[in-house]
Amino acid sequence: MSFTSMVSKPGWGLALALLLTGAACEHDRDVSHGATLGNAPLPLVPLGPTPGPRDDAAVARNPFPDDAVTRNAGRLYFLRYNCAGCHGDHAGGGMGPSLRDADWIYGSSEAQIFDSITQGRAHGMPAWGTKLPDDIAWKLVTYIRSLRTDHEPSPPDQSLPREPVP
Repeated sequence: MSFTSMVSKPGWGLALALLLTGAACEHDRDVSHGATLGNAPLPLVPLGPTPGPRDDAAVARNPFPDDAVTRNAGRLYFLRYNCAGCHGDHAGGGMGPSLRDADWIYGSSEAQIFDSITQGRAHGMPAWGTKLPDDIAWKLVTYIRSLRTDHEPSPPDQSLPREPVP
C-alpha cells in the first residue's frame, strides 16, 4: 500500500496530521520545567485577588471607634443588606458560615474581615466593595468583631438615628 493511497482512506489523513502535530509540539517543550523565558522559569502569578489573609499593614485601619453607636449601626447594616440571610440573624451560620466561631479560614482581624466583605470569598461570599461605601463595610466589621463579646448589640437599639442606605 502506498503512502498516497493510505492517506486517502477515511480517517488516515486526520490521524497522520494529529501524529505529526503532536510530535512537533513535544519537540519544542520541556514539560518538566513548565514555561520558560530564556533559561529562567516564569513565575506562577495568580490572576485576580488571592483568597486568604493578607498583611494587615497593607490595609487601612478601621476609622470608626469600637463603641455602642458603631456596633449598633453595623448590626442594622447586617440586617439591611441581608447578611443575616446567609449568616443567620445573629451570625450563627446558615447557608453561609458562622461568624461567631473562633477560627476563620480567611482571618478574623479587622483588615481581614474588611477584605472578606469588600473582595468576597470563594463558594458564595459576594464582593461588596463595589456596592458598599467603605464606611459601611467598616461598621459591619465593628459589629462582626463584637460577636461573642459582652459588647455585642442584641437586639439592635432602634432608638439610634438610622443612617440612609446608599
